[in-house]
Amino acid sequence: MTKPRLRDLGISLGQMPAGPLNAITDVAGVSVGLTTLIRDEPAVVRSGVTAIWPSPGIFTDFVPAGFHSFNGNGEMTGTIWLAEQGLLASPICITNTHAVGVARDAIVRLAANRKIEMAWHLPVTAETWDGWLSDAESFPVTNEDAIAALENAKGGKVPEGNVGGGTGMVCHEFKGGTGTASRRLSAEDGGWTVGALVQANYGLRNMLRCGHAPVGLEIPDEVVAVPERTRKVKPKTDQGSIIVILATDAPLLPIQCTRLARRATTGLAWVGGYGSNSSGDIFLAFSTGNKVPMKAKMIDMKMLGMDECSPLFQAAAEATEEAIWNAMVAADTMTGWQGRTVNAIPHDLLKQAAARYARRD
Repeated sequence: MTKPRLRDLGISLGQMPAGPLNAITDVAGVSVGLTTLIRDEPAVVRSGVTAIWPSPGIFTDFVPAGFHSFNGNGEMTGTIWLAEQGLLASPICITNTHAVGVARDAIVRLAANRKIEMAWHLPVTAETWDGWLSDAESFPVTNEDAIAALENAKGGKVPEGNVGGGTGMVCHEFKGGTGTASRRLSAEDGGWTVGALVQANYGLRNMLRCGHAPVGLEIPDEVVAVPERTRKVKPKTDQGSIIVILATDAPLLPIQCTRLARRATTGLAWVGGYGSNSSGDIFLAFSTGNKVPMKAKMIDMKMLGMDECSPLFQAAAEATEEAIWNAMVAADTMTGWQGRTVNAIPHDLLKQAAARYARRD
């Protein structure tokens, strides 16, 4: 069943148009795969894996990429080598904190199974913690689960909400999860596309905003209960993380990808994230506009002019903002480990709050 998205509620954010799918898969060649784990025996599990392929041939035709750590209480493997050579040489996985190594090893195993002629692999795998709703120390994610997500990746519409690595996540004290969105630049600005995919697991209720509406203040704890974990912390602290993956078809060099990755911070801030001490806010951007064959001795690469990057930066911020909201809107209320429940944001109350603060022309 197709889950609702923010725009299905009549709420639009930003000024740039979305791509046809309003998803990271609007960037040609990008595909997304998911493994979702929801079970109650032998352990209560609300977890999974999300896999992102920048291109079908990423193992042999690398793409420029860069990353940014807004707050580093989290993990994204492979970033030391990414910073060194500026190239992404494998698909990306996002999962729960305790499964980073499992998913990372699955990418290596998949490359070996496909007989990729590279002696070693340092893939990118990122995480957020789902241990409030899932028995994390039962270590539910397996190598086979991660490989399944990698192998079932496809283009087109991307499932959102309680799916993949986002299955057990909490966002602004509502149910969070996996979300995606995109923006397409005007022909005058190059016609490029920027897509975002997020795994949203961060934030305080009182900081949540949707456009001009202080939604978190409009839907307080007394109206929709917050998870008990936040009630027990005085004062409240923002415990959680967010991973943002940005894709673009604009021809960028690695340093430009790093600059693009930083702009996810703006979209996060518009929703209400500020990078608390306990949050792992880590962002990666890659460009499919240049390809670097593994065995090439000399490569001609294109580079977008520096002033031409500004519209891309706005697109990255807007896509990140809407992807977070799509993750929350698509999510369902979930009960998990030890009977804990996290409520989904009520669509009717969200629409009412947005309407109260809508711009009147």
